[in-house]
Amino acid sequence: QVQLVESGGGLVQAGGSLRLSCVAAEIFFRVTTMAWYRQAPGKERELVASITGSGETSYADSAKGRFTISRDNAKKMVYLQMNSLKPEDTAVYYCNRRSSFASWGQGTQVTVSS
Repeated sequence: QVQLVESGGGLVQAGGSLRLSCVAAEIFFRVTTMAWYRQAPGKERELVASITGSGETSYADSAKGRFTISRDNAKKMVYLQMNSLKPEDTAVYYCNRRSSFASWGQGTQVTVSS
């Protein structure tokens, strides 16, 4: 059973930055494409960014140019650096595999005030 634990969220003003972290107790972490997702109140969960085991990244249009996903395979960690935050980025952020989802963690709340 893969365990995912996200952290690093908080309350920040528009234009500010946050760095989210996720530790994944994933046996095959090095070869697993990982991703960050978010779910705003009343909306469906959406993909924000993904990263392959070798470091290739992909971003949703809303994240391009502002967010950076990275990983540390030795520590089994995935990160999301978020800059130039906007109120519309307010959501609970989750990490998970890009496909064949593991059980979702509790997520970390990001709130951006205007």
